[in-house]
Amino acid sequence: MAIIAITQHLGTRGVELGRVAAETLGYRFLTSDELIAKTSQAYKVTPEQLVIVDERRPHFWERLKTDTERFVAFFGRSVAHILPEHGCGLRVRLVGPMKDRVREVAAEEKLAPAIAERRVRDYDREVRARIQTLFGADIEDPISYGLMLNTFALPLNAAAAALVSCAEEIDRNVRPEQWREMLDAALSAEVRAALMLHPKIGHAPIEVLCASGAVQVNGPGLVPPWDDLVNDVVRRVEGVKSVEVIAEEQPVPVRPS
Repeated sequence: MAIIAITQHLGTRGVELGRVAAETLGYRFLTSDELIAKTSQAYKVTPEQLVIVDERRPHFWERLKTDTERFVAFFGRSVAHILPEHGCGLRVRLVGPMKDRVREVAAEEKLAPAIAERRVRDYDREVRARIQTLFGADIEDPISYGLMLNTFALPLNAAAAALVSCAEEIDRNVRPEQWREMLDAALSAEVRAALMLHPKIGHAPIEVLCASGAVQVNGPGLVPPWDDLVNDVVRRVEGVKSVEVIAEEQPVPVRPS
């Protein structure tokens, strides 16, 4: 049940590759639009609202609870940096020569070559700046990925076979406790989403910890009646077995002598 998180240079045929790999593995495949639609339904917001959240707060995508079905999640820009590192998934970066990418974009979007090249360069620059700002990471740094593929250096089926081989190897070697950690991370993220969406809680500085369904929520000011409100919101999240709310004490100000 390995999760394959694919991010790509524009024009590197990520959707085609993801679909071929998913079909071979018997996984479900989600494009960015499908992921937005699925998540917007789960959190009862419009896809347009969710796109705004994606642009400003990419960690929202952690809040999509891990599915019990197998799937390849293709999201494009930041999905690889969001996938938790518990050994249950593969972070993939797709790259390719500029001339080949420009040709693909020009054909797909019916653009003149000069306009397609400008679009590719602008996209690369914009995405790299966004990931740097939001994650403090360089999207081009190979250390962030388990696999980097030049999708023009080999046939698409061969590239898909590499993804399939990695996913099958992960499935053979991943330990049950690693999946528990992944599920805890997913549940913790879903709890944060539920708290964020509550009009009286919103973006309050709250820390959420989870272990085997037992959720602990820490934050300043979580005293009555706020502790009961948080407790009620968290208990409504599917998969939560118990809740502990801890009010962090504010430091006592020290008067200057």
